[in-house]
Amino acid sequence: MRRLLPMAAHVRGKRSPVTCALKCDNACLKATCNTSSNGYFRDIVDAKLSRRAVLGASAAGALAVAVTTAPSPTARRAAAADAGSLDFAAIDPVQHEVDEFIVPDGYTWHPVVRWGDPLFPDSPKFDPENQSPESQRRQFGYNNDFLSIQVDDRDPNRAVLFANQEYTNDAIMYPDDMDEADKRAISREAHGLTVAELNRRDEKSTWRVDVNGERNRRFLIDTEYEFTGPAAGSDLLRTKDYPNGDRVQGTLGNCSGGLTPWGTLVSGEENFNSYFKAQGASAADRRYGLSSEDSANGWEADLDRFDTNNAGYANEANRFGWIVEVDPWDPDSTPLKHTNMGRFKHEGANITISDSGHAVAYMGDDEKFDYLYKFVSKGTYVDGDREHNKTLLTEGDLFVAKFTGNSPKSEIDGSGDVPSDGEFDGTGQWLPLVKDGKSQVSGFSVEEVLVNTRLAADKVGPTKMDRCEDVEPNPVNRRIYVACTNNSDRGTGGKAAADETNPRTENRDGHIVEITERSGDHTGTEFDWTLLIVCGDPKQGDATYFSGFPADQVSPISCPDNVAFDTAGNLWISTDGAPDGIGYCDGLFRVTIDGEQRGRVEQFLSVPREAEVCGPLVHDEYDSAFVAVQHPGEDGEWSAQHSQFPDYVDETDVERGVAALPRPTVVQVIKGDGGADPDPTDPPKDADADGADENASDENGSADGSGSTEDADSNGDEKGTEAGESGSTDSSQDGAKEAAAASAASNAGSDTGAGGSGGSGSGAGAGASDGGELPWTGADGTLPLLGGGAGLLAVGGAMATAAHLRRKNAFAADGAEEAVKETSAD
Repeated sequence: MRRLLPMAAHVRGKRSPVTCALKCDNACLKATCNTSSNGYFRDIVDAKLSRRAVLGASAAGALAVAVTTAPSPTARRAAAADAGSLDFAAIDPVQHEVDEFIVPDGYTWHPVVRWGDPLFPDSPKFDPENQSPESQRRQFGYNNDFLSIQVDDRDPNRAVLFANQEYTNDAIMYPDDMDEADKRAISREAHGLTVAELNRRDEKSTWRVDVNGERNRRFLIDTEYEFTGPAAGSDLLRTKDYPNGDRVQGTLGNCSGGLTPWGTLVSGEENFNSYFKAQGASAADRRYGLSSEDSANGWEADLDRFDTNNAGYANEANRFGWIVEVDPWDPDSTPLKHTNMGRFKHEGANITISDSGHAVAYMGDDEKFDYLYKFVSKGTYVDGDREHNKTLLTEGDLFVAKFTGNSPKSEIDGSGDVPSDGEFDGTGQWLPLVKDGKSQVSGFSVEEVLVNTRLAADKVGPTKMDRCEDVEPNPVNRRIYVACTNNSDRGTGGKAAADETNPRTENRDGHIVEITERSGDHTGTEFDWTLLIVCGDPKQGDATYFSGFPADQVSPISCPDNVAFDTAGNLWISTDGAPDGIGYCDGLFRVTIDGEQRGRVEQFLSVPREAEVCGPLVHDEYDSAFVAVQHPGEDGEWSAQHSQFPDYVDETDVERGVAALPRPTVVQVIKGDGGADPDPTDPPKDADADGADENASDENGSADGSGSTEDADSNGDEKGTEAGESGSTDSSQDGAKEAAAASAASNAGSDTGAGGSGGSGSGAGAGASDGGELPWTGADGTLPLLGGGAGLLAVGGAMATAAHLRRKNAFAADGAEEAVKETSAD
């Protein structure tokens, strides 16, 4: 039985109250955390910023992360001209009740790893009816969000995957008669982080998990993390379990993240407040959404530390809400929590190297009316010194953003209508919170600024935003892109009114902010900004803006969440909440950001009902992309599931590795069949299916997916036929269900592939690598070179110039056994 859902009477459209309850603890129903009197973009400046001047300044600046010789603007434009993007015809929007993974005509989708898949040789097979905490500790966790894949330099058919697990949904994970304490215990083990080695047969085949991988690792609720930075050891971080305040067990609510130029991963602890019962009376408790009510997860019934009222645990909640850093290449390394990057509801962090060599991280606080932040390291990047570079996030300066619009106040009326100058734009400042190791906030020590960053930021007057989620630097044009997902409270009940950067009252659909750092200096304190798009569905009469591109020629888009870039610099957006906003399933979209087609939005894929799209990776060199599909079928019950993704079977078969319930999954989409082999165990083709046999499943039997044609019916009538076809654009779902089970049976027990998911066909035996394909940013395993010999690599959307060569040198200097190539996304 699902517990009561307080948001059930308050959500609009098709938004799920389950998401509200489990992901953010019904934040919209509670008092606004930010009640400060900061400005809301109402300052008006006389001199209007020329859009042409903004774009010209961006084009003329030096390459953002060049540490040695920066390429010239001409070389950068030439590299962009040579770069590519995925070739596809945009799919039609898919109605919110369709339980299909829809891809463009000519593409197929393949699970790489699913909830419950084995990660180690001794991992038990996934058995939904007989789960245990011990089993979950050895299996892939639940609701993966951010993902990264780094390819091994010495063997291009091996890679290391990193993923985080944000939260769980007990109502669809466990049998109704399971003991509640057992459910909570398993759910605790389904949280955290995962590192898994991947292999593939060749560069044309798809990736699979190698359960024998030496680097495979789960970061669990009892894993120890070390605090770094000025607040490490502070009284504010001390508890009875850790009286020195220098370590903490576990990580919670991990959302997005990024790949650093030195090859580690960072991940953001977001809605940590939902795990704690607190007094809820202090200013800090209220500002972070901590209350005296029972927590959303109920873990305080099992572990004292999740009730901060218990003696010795008053500071336990202070130990969450940080940026976490993990070294996936060292299975014995201690993960870190960086206090100098501030404590709030981190969506994630994305890091670039400035012209001066400093590491610069951009970070969003994902709550209504909260802020945008930037961290600038004290130290500078040293080519070839990986151990030094791994210290860059431990010390530096912390800033928060203030935006100013340049249009008359009368033109920003909350309707979303474009101002008379033709765009939403203005200027901004980075306001210091910590500078040169000293607090810049009156009445706050450095430790207080970092532990209670929201309270400190309130004091300096930053801009209240419409939920800053992913924030990433573009590897081609050097600008910063901020996904503001939505804010239904904008301009209501005496709350912050619409302003030029948040131009709509009751902002249902969100928007994208584009920031250009002045003089191309990512360490600077001044910037210019404009809105790239204001989301919605023009055909439904929504007030939208697409940088002047005709609104009748775009795919409808709502609630931007994570962003990424292809090698041409196009922006890719994954969404979370489109069913509520425009009535369609969430998806992945490409947005052109330069030239005559600036603002053009094209939908690439659509996920199954009640799911969101996370962690996009776009690798156009190999005609491929990756996403993490989170919470499919979240509104269901154990006995009445709403989704069959990704296995699409009617009955669970433990031996074959397929389950008749929804499973959050990392998915690869590739042009063609992904190197699939025909499976001799496949059933005969249906009379109306052109190749269901061709796309079966992997050792664990996950179905290859549901493709679509570009003509997918927006009403979802093609489910099970064209739009619902599983695995490729010419396969039926029913055939794929049978193929998944047959293939799982034939492949069960493969040492190399067991635990991996996806990959069409089952022709490879033990030790073969036909998991999911990972395209790479350079041809033939190399990085493209820009002017001055600086290599360009998109790492989670952030830029890392010459990162490939630096890391190879760093690994060689440190005596590491293997060097790496890197790719990632939030």
